[in-house]
This record gives sequence, C-alpha cells and structure tokens, in this order.
Amino acid sequence: MTATVALPWGPYTPRATPLDLPPPTGLPPTSRTVFSAAHVVADPYADISPDDPAAVDWESTLAFRRHLWSHGLGVAEAMDTAQRGMGLDWAGAAELIRRSAAEAKAVGGRIACGVGTDQLRPSAEPTLAEVRSAYEEQLALAEANGVQPILMASRALAKAARGPEDYLATYAHLLRQSREPVILHWLGPMFDPALEGYWGSADLDEATDTFLRVIAEHPDKVDGIKISLLDAAREIDVRRRLPSGVRCYTGDDFNYPELIAGDERGFSHALLGIFDPLGPLAAHAVRVLDTGDAAGFRALLDPTVELSRHLFRPPTRFYKTGVVFLAWLAGHQDHFTMVGGSQSARSLPHLAKAYELGDGLGLFPDPDLAAHRMRALLAVNGGAR
Repeated sequence: MTATVALPWGPYTPRATPLDLPPPTGLPPTSRTVFSAAHVVADPYADISPDDPAAVDWESTLAFRRHLWSHGLGVAEAMDTAQRGMGLDWAGAAELIRRSAAEAKAVGGRIACGVGTDQLRPSAEPTLAEVRSAYEEQLALAEANGVQPILMASRALAKAARGPEDYLATYAHLLRQSREPVILHWLGPMFDPALEGYWGSADLDEATDTFLRVIAEHPDKVDGIKISLLDAAREIDVRRRLPSGVRCYTGDDFNYPELIAGDERGFSHALLGIFDPLGPLAAHAVRVLDTGDAAGFRALLDPTVELSRHLFRPPTRFYKTGVVFLAWLAGHQDHFTMVGGSQSARSLPHLAKAYELGDGLGLFPDPDLAAHRMRALLAVNGGAR
C-alpha cells in the first residue's frame, strides 16, 4: 500500500497508478484548435535576485514544449503563463520565442507567441506612438521567426490611451502591418490589475463593443480572439457576434469544458493556461470530442475544473505558481524554483490542495515521485507536525 502524505488537514493516501491515457501520437485534434500556454523553467543554480533578468533552464523549458507537442497540442509561447511581465522581461521573452520557434520547426509543432509592449519601462508615461513602436518591434520578431502573433493586451496602452478611439487606432495600425492573421487577446484585470478599463471603458459592455469593432473592421487580419475574463456568458455572447471565419479561443480557466463543447450555435477553440498541467488529459478529451462524443468529453474534463478553479483563485495572477508546482510534481522539472522567486506566491496549504486534487485526477505519471516531492516540500516548509 502506498504510504500516506501528511497534508495540513490530515493524512492523504495517494493513488497507486496514474490516469490511463492512450500513448501520444503527435497528431492534433481535428474538431478544435487547442493551444496550451506553457510555463518557463527557471535555472535554480543561477546566483541572481528577483530584480535581475530571469535565468532560464532552456533545455527543460524546451523539453516541456516537446511534451505538449507530442500530445498534439499547440504551444502559446511567451504569454502570461510564461510569467510575461511577472519575472520574464522582453529580452527573455524574445529569446524564448526564438528558441521555441526553432524547436517547433524541428518537430513540426504548432506555435503562436505573445506580442506586446513590455520593453517599455513600467514607470514611464508612454505616448501612443511609443506603444505602437514597441508592438511593431515584437511583431517583427514573431514574423521573422515564422510564429503566429498573439497581440496581447498592453499595460502601456492602458496607460497611454484616453478612450476607445485610441485603442481602435492603435490596433488598426498594427493589423494593417501584420503579414498574416493574428490572434487578439483580451486579458481581464483579474489576471493583471494594470489592465483595468482596457478597450477604453471599465463598463464591460462598452469595452466589448470596442473590441468587436476592431475585429469587424479588420476581419481578414484576425484569425481569432482569446478572451480571458472568466465570464462564460460574455464569451458566448462575443463568440456569437464574431464575423464568419474568426475563431474564439477560450481563455476561461473556470468554464472551459462547456465553452469548448459548445452548443447548437457554436463552440470555442482553446488557448488555456490550465492545459499546461492538463496537457495529456486535455488532448485525449478533445480527441473524444472529435468523434462527436460530447458527453464523453465532458466526463473527462469536467472533473478537472475544481483543480483549475483552485489554481486560478484570487489573486488570479499567481496561478503560475500552481502550474509550475504541478509540473515539478509530475517530473517535468527537477525543482520548484520560478523566475522572479514566484514559488513563494502561494501558501503551503494552497499547494497541498493542488497536490491532492492533481493526484486525485491521476495527473502525475509517477504518483510515488509526486508523493515523495510533496512530503519533502512539507518537511522543509512546514516542519514536523
């Protein structure tokens, strides 16, 4: 019998075997386009402080992307999940994009990457011209590396814009320049408080109208949109108002099973941070959906929502800590160190609950390894109880 783990609320008996999933084929699902926003692996031996540029373990970081590609998932690179703007600066993100693009080309994996304005100093008061120039620099790098751009919401634009017209003009300028259709990303303030009032209004109905106007005026340059507002009803409303041919990629880590399954009027594709720890299970679930078995898809994915809601609970922006923690427990990296020291952003009880939920789902390929690492974390950080 597997030895128990002494969690803060009592002994827990880990499962003996992981979830039984088909072996990876590398083939993408056919009914939905699915991206996992992937985390970065820090170099735990780098002698740096949280204020220094991130030290990345490149081999482990790229190995995790190969893991996702092996299951047929696309990789959304240099996004919020990669601690963009929370430990990973533009120089680090640019290197990540270059390396991941080359790796994607070598293995035939699908990749898209975040394009933003984070080379601008956070303390600056940028002009709209400076915001456009920063976006252009990052867009050029993405295109030079053959990567689909994801136009991310910009803290600098939120600071510089005086109303909806400034957003409309900025995005129109960028979309006219883009060689290929991009993905537009609306990241809500629960993920980044600096994005409050994005699209020129704190009123979400008014913001939604501006967002949709950008798309309506440039439908040939928008492959799709990613909405990260944790509001299923709003996403469905926006999805139904999109021009024909423009996809909706859900970024709702609270309601993704129902949004991906869809209804008689449509469905969402996926670009999700929670698909970092759920990669193999998520890929299998969507393949079940490929057969038309929506009930089977929901039976696989619905039980994961409790874990996702736990990881993404407020302050939501610290969900990355739980994502990296689960990667460590699953054996994808040898340590629980994060760029910027973000491993300290969640409490020990929070991490213990994430372990319990993840083990209950069978997410860990080696449950004994996960249990051993959980015990070690508890011993070092909690002491004997």
